[in-house]
This record gives sequence, C-alpha cells and structure tokens, in this order.
Amino acid sequence: MKQKLKVWDLPTRLFHWTLVLAVAFMWYSAETGGNLLIWHLRVGLLILGLIVFRICWGLWGSDTSRFANFVRAPGQIVRYLKGEISENEQPGHNPLGALMVLALLAALLFQVTTGLFANDENTFTNSGYLNSLAGDDLGGTFRTLHVTFFNVLLGLIGIHVATIFIYKFLKKHDLIKPMITGYKSIEGKLPALAFAGGGKLAAALAVAAAVVACVLFIG
Repeated sequence: MKQKLKVWDLPTRLFHWTLVLAVAFMWYSAETGGNLLIWHLRVGLLILGLIVFRICWGLWGSDTSRFANFVRAPGQIVRYLKGEISENEQPGHNPLGALMVLALLAALLFQVTTGLFANDENTFTNSGYLNSLAGDDLGGTFRTLHVTFFNVLLGLIGIHVATIFIYKFLKKHDLIKPMITGYKSIEGKLPALAFAGGGKLAAALAVAAAVVACVLFIG
C-alpha cells in the first residue's frame, strides 16, 4: 500500500520553480531585446543568487537536497540502471537525476558568469555588471561564449524536460507533482528524512544575498 512521504521542502520547490520562470524570461528577453535587456541583467543576478542558494542548500539543507545524499558513485548508478535501487532508497533525486542536477547547475553558473563579464556589442548600457573588469576585447569573448553556450543550456533543459515526460508517461512515475506539493506516494517502509530549519535557510539566503551584493558593489 502506498503512503505519502514528504520529500521536497518549500525552499527547494520555490528555488526550482523560480529558476524555471527566470530562465524562461532570460530566453524571452534575449530574443526580444530593447528595454527588456535591462531586466535581462537584473534577472541574471537573481539566477546567480538562486544558484548560490542551491549550492549552500546542497551543503547544509534538507536531506533530499544535500549533494552528499543524492550524488551517487558509478556503481550505484549502474545498480539504478539495472533496477536494483528501490524508490525508498532514492526518495529525492535518482542517480541519473543527480547527474542532471549537477550538469544544469554548472551550466547555469557558467552562463551567468559569462553574462556578468560580457559587453554589449552596441552600447555599454547593457553590458554585464562585471564587464569593467574584463575590458572590451575579453568582454567580447565572454559575450560570444554567453550567446553560444546558451544552446548547450537549452539542450540540457530539453533532455531534462523530455526525461520528466518519459518517466511520467512510460514509467508511470510522476516527478512534477512532488515538486509542486512536496509529497510522493511510496510503497513499503518509508525512509526517515530530516528537513533543515529556519536558521540554515537564513544562512543560505544570507550567503546568496552577499554574493549578489558583492557583484553590485564591484560593478
């Protein structure tokens, strides 16, 4: 008999959906241009803050959000592919999902970093906050990387979304609803999960805010 188990805390869910909306806006604003480019820069800072928060939360947050609890060794990835790891052993991210989390975080961090140092080919108004540290030539290189690498990021997002639908419709395993409600229905003995409190949340938010503030101060 299946029982409900809380697997995702509110901070993780808010991070996830805020990031989804922010990345969608970044794509739209880059394609549209004009006055939206100012907001492209500002939302880029938001994404930087979200990434820093997620890294902190992956270090000292709730059990299902901690990297140490869901990033698996190669042997366990093989076990998962063979179907030898039950859902109770992986209530949060499965071993393959963990690799995608790391890939997306790394890709987003690279995208944001190149954007911070990139210059605007037409005007300095829309150059990245840290472009003054890079100069014109290096800033142009960062801009090229920023524009080009976005296709890689889109590819990763496409694989991520496709995998979610494969799990939902072929494996009958819904990954979307738990990220909305926080709960999964799991059979058998439920694993004991610990969720981080307000102090750890405040610390993660403080670090994220400090990093964004440093970028604004330097820029």
